Amino acid sequence: MNNKSILAILLLALMVSCNQAPESPFARRVNDYALVTFNAPDLSGISDNGKEVLNLYRFAADEVNAIYWKQYFGDKQALLDGIADPLQKTFAEINYGPWDRTSGESFVEGYGDRPAGAGFYPTDMTVEEFEAWDNPDKDSPYTLVRRAADGSLETVWYHDEYKEHIDKIANFLNVAAEITIKPSVREYLLAKAEALKTDNYYESSIAWLDMDDSKMDLVIGPNEVTDDQLLGIKRSYEAYVLLKNEAETKELMHYVSRINELQEDLPGDPAYKTFQPGAGSNIFSCNALYYAGKANAGVKVIALNLPFDADVQRDRGTRTILLQNIINAKYNYIVAPTGERLLEGDAAELLSSDAFFWNIVFREVAHGLGVKETVNGKGSVEQALGNTAATFEELKANAAGVLLVCKLQNHFNIQNHYFSKKSALTTFFASLVRSERFGEASSLGRSSVIIYNYLREAGAFRRKPSGQYLLDLNVMENALSDLTAFVLKIQATGDREGAAAFEEQYSKRREDYNEDLLNLRLEKIPADLRFEFKR
Repeated sequence: MNNKSILAILLLALMVSCNQAPESPFARRVNDYALVTFNAPDLSGISDNGKEVLNLYRFAADEVNAIYWKQYFGDKQALLDGIADPLQKTFAEINYGPWDRTSGESFVEGYGDRPAGAGFYPTDMTVEEFEAWDNPDKDSPYTLVRRAADGSLETVWYHDEYKEHIDKIANFLNVAAEITIKPSVREYLLAKAEALKTDNYYESSIAWLDMDDSKMDLVIGPNEVTDDQLLGIKRSYEAYVLLKNEAETKELMHYVSRINELQEDLPGDPAYKTFQPGAGSNIFSCNALYYAGKANAGVKVIALNLPFDADVQRDRGTRTILLQNIINAKYNYIVAPTGERLLEGDAAELLSSDAFFWNIVFREVAHGLGVKETVNGKGSVEQALGNTAATFEELKANAAGVLLVCKLQNHFNIQNHYFSKKSALTTFFASLVRSERFGEASSLGRSSVIIYNYLREAGAFRRKPSGQYLLDLNVMENALSDLTAFVLKIQATGDREGAAAFEEQYSKRREDYNEDLLNLRLEKIPADLRFEFKR
């Protein structure tokens, strides 16, 4: 090739590069949420009526999406219309607002950082003002707090604030109740429609737990309090449309009868683990067909344990739902690659998708253990611990869950699944490190940071200059036992000051995190996933 040809190629390359638009600064942040497409589900065992019911479930979930935007942030369209960069707009849609859920920081000009109370309270309201306010409805999980015309505080019930959307959801559920062939489904849908219109959820929760003979499931309504980081009271709307894996569910139900035995296996004072869940508890394995609202915002959950109502848990129990297709995707896209990159030598060979699944199973089971009411008259654990309650609940579930798996594996007692206790702990640690990326702004991320720092202080691992971790699994198991006992005590005694001091001590991410984050980004390992569900 002559010099003129080389010069022409260089000039052409320069012209092309000059005409290319610069990459959006949000490209990396969007890529941190890998897009996973789930193929259309196999509905061969579902009747035509059932398929129509599924469609109605999705329509109802879309209305939940609209409610959640208003509840968490405000005017979705005004926000998105003000963003020119398509990737920045996608990032706003991932986060359901202008605030990065891993940090709480604003990424849209003109908006401040995330208020601790999100959209539940006036941004200028203080905790002291709330506590001094005499209003019987203020502590309800289902009221918003607003400023009246005279500047005083007032409450607005969810069913009044979101009436337009609630009416549509109720209509969808009532139509689905008319066409379903399952009496238990009909009872649940009618009860849930009424509950959404009244914000009284006890009866619909009982009906949901009784609905155990359907191949489909719908979780819908205001459930979790994790968005309320000011007071830890207000619940966020979410929806899941699910299809049951019946063979896996049958296997999981083996453990429901052992719930009291599992309670006894937890470490610590017996007085701090006295809750007896109702006999109606069950465990389902499902594939997710649709996420909406809080469920779809930022980091996606891979399992559920509901309802949160302590009265329902006492009288009837809970339902644990393992989202099998989501669990598989998280393990394959994130947990396994994280472990392979950050664990030294042979430790990566201990990583196990089975161990990850069972760690998740018992993490959710652990949500129903411990106590729900304080033992010293301070009311419910949620009320006593306030804005620390959500973080301590995540601490309990994560630490106690893997501890229960270890205890069962001491006896090779998880049926038909042959992985070692070492695999359970190693896989737990890989998942823990990836969960730190969820950030200190969420209770899930904060609990992961706390466990990481606690294990580090205990000597459960050593981070080498190469960036790889050397684990001491015996020390890790003992430290998790100590941590579980401590958390159960904090919850049972309602020790908010102790909880806050513990958070303050352990919830700050170390410089190691930044180095881990760089290593994971160099390997293009996402922090989490976003979904596209094919119909």
